[in-house]
Amino acid sequence: MEKLNDYTSVMSRKAEIMLKSVGIDYSKFESGNIAFDYERMMRETGYTLEEMQSIQYDVNVGKTPILELKNLTALSRSCAKKGKGARIFIKDEEANPSGSFKARRAANAVYHAKRLGYKGVIAATSGNYGAAVAAMAAIAGLKCIILQECYDSRGKGQPEIIEKARKCEALGAEVIQLSVGPELFYKFLLLLEETGFFNASLYTPFGIAGVETLGYEIAEQFREKYGTDPDAVICTNAGGGNLTGTARGLKKAGASSAVIAASVDLSGLHMASDTDFNLKSFTTGHTGFGIPFSSWPDRSDVPRSAARPLRYMDRYVTITQGEVFYITECLATLEGLEKGPAGNTSLAAAFAIAQEYDEDKMILVQETEYTGAGKHLQPQLSFAKENNIEVKFGNPEDQIAGENIILPSHPSMIKVTDLDLNRIRKTLIKTALSNYNIQNPVDEDIAFLAEETRTNLEYVKSEI
Repeated sequence: MEKLNDYTSVMSRKAEIMLKSVGIDYSKFESGNIAFDYERMMRETGYTLEEMQSIQYDVNVGKTPILELKNLTALSRSCAKKGKGARIFIKDEEANPSGSFKARRAANAVYHAKRLGYKGVIAATSGNYGAAVAAMAAIAGLKCIILQECYDSRGKGQPEIIEKARKCEALGAEVIQLSVGPELFYKFLLLLEETGFFNASLYTPFGIAGVETLGYEIAEQFREKYGTDPDAVICTNAGGGNLTGTARGLKKAGASSAVIAASVDLSGLHMASDTDFNLKSFTTGHTGFGIPFSSWPDRSDVPRSAARPLRYMDRYVTITQGEVFYITECLATLEGLEKGPAGNTSLAAAFAIAQEYDEDKMILVQETEYTGAGKHLQPQLSFAKENNIEVKFGNPEDQIAGENIILPSHPSMIKVTDLDLNRIRKTLIKTALSNYNIQNPVDEDIAFLAEETRTNLEYVKSEI
């Protein structure tokens, strides 16, 4: 019998398509009404740290350098109280083959796909992961299809996403560009079913475990060079895989570093809105992904996401678009380093947070990314102006996302805003109960929610 390919029919086959394209039966890890054994899933479906390192080093991924930003540190100290201003470092992940840390995720996902005998891989991503999958697929001799949510209904595309499409195509991938909305996931499922390719999702255990090598390397390199762990590691947070994998790697290395999440503040803009889509100047690393994925991870393209950032973050801060663009320019003109916007989100946060620490402390921004024509700040600001967004110098605190971008008049104006982690924890518990329509959660559910929120049984019971 011929299968129907209308939206409703394809979505009804989602679980079946996912099982065939990922090869993981997620139900075997589930219990209670909500719960699932996250650590068992990671252990039984992923790879050991040593295996991941071997896979990545074989395709020239990893072993990226740590660079100290002495001039940016000096600028931060000039804005700080006497004796304050931690040293700022970056882990230069642009040195990976595809120009970002996502080569680590892709290396493991593509290796796993080839080992299982898949002829190709598919990833739905508008970001650097597409280029990473394309690069790793080229090395492995597998076909690659990348789906991008690129345009609004008028056919106007984000410069950064268009730039990434060029990079994916240069690395041998077929790129399919779609407009914002539910058609992305529908088309993704349809292609997985039609091609029989592997779902190289960002959110599988292999993808997240691939980032553990990054956290482990940070600890190893810092100890070798400076005899200690960084006092804080700042991770740009969107879907949560970056922070989750890095934190797990740090933990496996026994590192004592605080893990801080940073996102661009785009509150007020809806990421799935056709009208809001081109009113933002950041395609990732912003609150439109960071907040919902932190407060409920299982909204991804697999049944159970391996990216679960709320389990690992010690602090969550936001920074504005203008502040990130300002730091991007500072990095280039003061340090001679031109990097893309994602890593510069956490770098802008690091610039402000360093001023809270004593001068002998060390803060590490755990990733950088390549930059290119559409990812550079100038085309992004020009695109903003084309969409009637005012660009000016002033106080970034006055930013209204979608209306203006305010570059700080002075670097001392760069400040982070702390998000209430307790509020995010409460939202996660509420969302979990609502999504599963649970009135009376069982013991397994309560224990799971305590792990998810990094709290305890009493906290979860009080919130329920």
